[in-house]
Parts: sequence; structure tokens; C-alpha cells
Amino acid sequence: VGDLDTHDTLCRAIAADSGIRLLAVDYRRAPEAPAPTAAEDAIAAFTWAVDHAEDLGADPSLVAVGGDSSGGNLAAVVAQQCVRRDLPLPALQVLIYPALDLVARRPSRDLFSDGFILTEADIIWYRDHYTPDPALRPDPIVSPLRAGDLTGLPPTYLTTAGFDPLRDEGNEYAEALKAAGNAITHVLHPTLPHGHANLRTVPGTTQEAHQHLTNHLRTTLQ
Repeated sequence: VGDLDTHDTLCRAIAADSGIRLLAVDYRRAPEAPAPTAAEDAIAAFTWAVDHAEDLGADPSLVAVGGDSSGGNLAAVVAQQCVRRDLPLPALQVLIYPALDLVARRPSRDLFSDGFILTEADIIWYRDHYTPDPALRPDPIVSPLRAGDLTGLPPTYLTTAGFDPLRDEGNEYAEALKAAGNAITHVLHPTLPHGHANLRTVPGTTQEAHQHLTNHLRTTLQ
């Protein structure tokens, strides 16, 4: 669920509206490839992009990593693992309503468990397919919010949505990043649901959220 095709239009719009080059990654997905396969693919893709940045017409020092929802999870994992593995750091991590904790429940999971695009049943279904072994779920390779040390991470642009079951874990991660001394821009879109990035053609706040993101990318990466 979710691939190059579902996000092609969004990726093209981000690239066009922010004036950056964007490399979409077709990482392997569960259940055929359970965790941490997707995370390792994402790490490999990021380091490849840095190594080949000049071939792609980009500055190696300005390669960012980003994603929405489960892609936000992977982007957060990439940033953390680059620190842990002494790899080149992203210039920016972009976390759009990310999934960050596969263990704990927070109030937003109950408040918006049904009727707001991403449901509680969806979350459990994704979790069980991605991590069929529950023992892996507390590991930061799949639950980056549970990392013990968040120091030294790259600057962060993190968005949360007011009507999103994942809202509270995103807000908590924003506070944890700030407390650890990291530079962070946290944008709460109070009236939007999970998945709004793919609804940006709807007039109003969805387009405003898209513009805020692309403005930040233009300012940070150019």
C-alpha cells in the first residue's frame, strides 16, 4: 500500500513548487519484506544519493530525506541511523504526519480511530504486516520515537495534523527533538486529517500546507 505511483503526482508537485530535485525510492514492502528491510533500503538509497549527488545535478551537502506517514517513519529512521552508523547526515529531515511508535497508544489514536482516512484498524494491520515479530517493535529501527539518544540529528521539518490518530506521537517527537537540542520547525495543521498531502488539489488549507512545505524546502535546500 503506497508506492511510486500513488505518490508520483505529489513528488512532482513538491519538486516543481520548491525548485529542488526529488528522488523517489521504491523500497521493498511488507509482508514479502518485513522490517527492517524498508528501513535498510531507505538508508541505502540516501547514502547512494549523497554519493551520486553530482551525477544527479545536486549538491552532496544539500541532500535531504523525507516522507509522509510510513515514509515519515523511514525518514526519521534514516536520520537516526546516519548518526549511529557515522554516515553522512541529511541536510534536512522532512517528517509529514509520521508514524513513530509501533508500541504505545496515545489519546489521538482513540479520538480519531475511525472516519479520518487512517483508522485504528489500518494502523494495526500495517503494524502486524511490517513487524510480524512483536519483539522488534520497541527497536528504534522501526519506532524512532523510542531512541534513547536524539542528539546530533539534522534540522527537522515536522508536520502534524489535528484530525490524525498519529498526531500525538508526532507532537511528542517534535518536543523530544527540541529538548535534545536539535533545530526543528514543527507545523501543526489543526483542521487537516492524516494523508492530506495527497489531497492538496482540494482548495484551502490543504494547499496552504503544501505551500508552507515547499517554501521551507526552497529556503533550506537552495
